[in-house]
This record gives sequence, C-alpha cells and structure tokens, in this order.
Amino acid sequence: MAAAARVLVVDDEPDIRSTIRDILEDEGYAVDLAESAAAAREARRRQRPDVVLLDIWMPDLDGVSLLREWNERGGLPCPVIMISGHGTVETAVEATRLGAWDFIEKPISLAKLLLVVGHALEAGRLKRENEGLRRQLPAPGDLVGSGRAMQALRAQIDKIAAHDTGVLVVGEPGTGKETIARALHDRSARRAGPFVTVAAGAIARETAALALFGAEDANGVQHGLFEQANGGTLYLDEVAELDPELQLRLSSVIERRALIRCGGHEPVALDARVIAATAHDLGALVAAGRFREELYYQLKIVPLAVPPLRERGDDIPELLRYHTDWFANRDQLPYRNFPVAVQNRLRHYAWPGNLRELRNLVQRLLVLGSTSEVTLEEVEAALGSGGAVAAPVPGVAGIDFSLPLREAREQFERAYLLHQLDAAGGSVGKLAKAVGMERTHLYRKLKDLDIDPRMPAREGQGVPTP
Repeated sequence: MAAAARVLVVDDEPDIRSTIRDILEDEGYAVDLAESAAAAREARRRQRPDVVLLDIWMPDLDGVSLLREWNERGGLPCPVIMISGHGTVETAVEATRLGAWDFIEKPISLAKLLLVVGHALEAGRLKRENEGLRRQLPAPGDLVGSGRAMQALRAQIDKIAAHDTGVLVVGEPGTGKETIARALHDRSARRAGPFVTVAAGAIARETAALALFGAEDANGVQHGLFEQANGGTLYLDEVAELDPELQLRLSSVIERRALIRCGGHEPVALDARVIAATAHDLGALVAAGRFREELYYQLKIVPLAVPPLRERGDDIPELLRYHTDWFANRDQLPYRNFPVAVQNRLRHYAWPGNLRELRNLVQRLLVLGSTSEVTLEEVEAALGSGGAVAAPVPGVAGIDFSLPLREAREQFERAYLLHQLDAAGGSVGKLAKAVGMERTHLYRKLKDLDIDPRMPAREGQGVPTP
C-alpha cells in the first residue's frame, strides 16, 4: 500500500496540536506532533516529513528562527506552512524570504487547513519529480510492442505491481530494465510517491554510504536517496556493482525496514519498495563469494526476466515507428519511413545492444538521412555490415573512417577502453589509473559505451581484432 503523507505539527499549545492532528488524521494523513523546536528537530531526525506546520511563537525558539536554522543546515526538508496568531508583516516577510510556503492564521479554519496542506503536498511532489527529471537524461520510456513476449511481460508487470514486494529485474544491458521498474511503480499503489533511481556503479565508493543512507551530526540531517524514496520506490540499477559493505547495509535496511544514517545512532523508519536490476547472474556471483547470499534472496522475492530484443522480432516495426516519432518530436528531426524490406532486415538482426542499440540506430538514421525513406544501404552501413570502410590505420584497427567525427570517436574510445580493461585484468580501479580518469566518470563512460567491466574483454563485447 502507498504510505500516507506525513505531516509534522509543531506548536506549543496542546489543544492546537490535538485539533490539527484529529482533522488531518480524519483525512488519512499520518501526523507527528512536536511541542517545541527541540522536539521538532528530533521528529525530523526520526522520519522525514512531507509537510511541516510550524508555529511562529514558541517558548524555546521561535518558528522563524527554526526555519532559518533548517535553511542554513541543508535546506528545508519539505514545504513549511507557518501558523500565526499575531504575526507582524516583518515576521511574514522574513519567513517568506526563508522559504515558508504559506501561512495559516489562528483560530484555524478546517477548510483552509486542508486546502493549504493539500496544495503544499502537491508542490512538494512536483518539486521532487522535477529534481528527479533534472538528474536524468531524457529517454523514451513506454512499454512498446504487441508481440507474445511483451504481452506476457506486461501481464507479469500488472500482477506484480499489485503487491508491495521487492522485485529483481534481470536482463541483458540495454533491454530497458529501468522502464520496467517505472512501469511497476506507475501501476502500483505507490504511484503518487517518488521514484528514485540509484545507479550503483556511478556512485563514488568513498561517498556511496552517505549518498544512499544520508548523514546526521550536531549541525543537522542530510537525507540520503533511500529516505528520498520514502512512500515510493527505490530503483537500484545494477545491484551487483555494490561493494560488500554496502551489500551488508542494504540487506539490513531491507530486513529491518529502517536505516541508520552515517554518524547517527538511532534507526529511521523506511517505507519504500526496492526494485533492483542486474545484467549479471547473481546466483553465480553468490557461489563465487562476490555477492551476499542473504541479500540475493531478499531481492529475489519476485524475479522478473526481461527478454532481449532478438527474441522480440515481431515488435521491431512498432519499435521503429515509436522511436522515430519520439526523436522527431524531441529533436525536431525530419520524420522518415522504414519500408517493409528494411523492417524485415532489422527483424532478423541480432541486436547485441538491445533497445539501446535500436534507439541509437533510429536517431542516427534520422540525423544523417536526406530522403523520406530509409534505405537498406543506409541500414547496412549503420550496422557495420556494409558501406565503404577505409583501410585500417595502425593502432586504430576496426575504426570506420566514413563515420561522422563524434561516432568515430566513440568507436575509438570503446576499442581503447576495452583494450586497456583487458590489460588491467578486468579491474576498473587499475583501468582508472591507466587511463587517468576519476572512477565515477569512468563508470559512466563504460556504461555509455556498453562496456561491462565484469565480462572478459573479448567475450561478446566486440573488441576490434587487429
């Protein structure tokens, strides 16, 4: 079930607190009460609220000062609504400058209370969604395809989404595992909550625990990605990339439904569905001692296999139309048709890069094409099985010199990094030193180039052979 929105009410008057709590609980909200600034700090430490109702006048520290304190120590936790019985214009101006979302005057009107809280919750939700969108590269995200494999997958998603269990999405790189996770979220009772993506391989090891689990000290609280997913879904991309310490902590969080922030001592309740994804055989990694067995079984409560694109030949025409529309609209590119002959050629292509490769192919053909219809010759050249290829130059074997500069550079970077990864024995740490890149940036580069550091360099990764 979706978690109820959590409202923290901070007021030194017991009757006010009790009245507001009764009103909000009748409307289905979860309510925490605090009679002072100190109690408000503790309530916020225990669990992140979705909205705060904050009295301006309190005995130990006034609400505006607490608002200022939160602002100076990492920003407001959520929309804050000020409660005022006899505030001045100066007080209202200062609270607004510090980020107060709205004001409610005493005596409190039930209708206004519910209206303002509802609007504040919606504003907070939109802000989280916008922040999430800014962290992502835009990409098409619909479950496209009417073939048998996709029909079966959609039926599984609908069935699994109705239950609030953990899910392990398994599939080759580029098969759209995050799209599957978003579909599970959008069809679940948590759909109004946040969807937070954690790319395990892109988080620097030194700061990974802080980014995931947050931190707290005498100066305040920093909410990690797990807490940001409260009430919604946490999508953990390529869970096999987590180091042993993080695997242990994740296992503890799933088991206890609570986490302990870095520097903290008290557990913080967590209400988020965890959907993990991997392109690896976690069972084999467990047997090899590279993945914790208890975490494996915690994540694999409901396994969901995503078929590779080579098993979805019937979906190719539909996928081509969908992605052509998408890129034409997003990038203002000229629309191009894929004739039946071209569709048939692509239906029988092996698609080693899966959906990611198909998206790149469609985008390339729209950018470089000059006619209304895509030709077989263009497709063969784009797939690397046809077209003029310049003679190889020593040191850059396999590079297609007929490509535009950016694509040729990507081809070279992929060959170069695969060679260096092979020389480093598959160690990303050694690779980072050899090529002079910071590990976080290197992981992103490897992912962009479809290089799996756990796979032997010449095993299915297309290393150019001299």
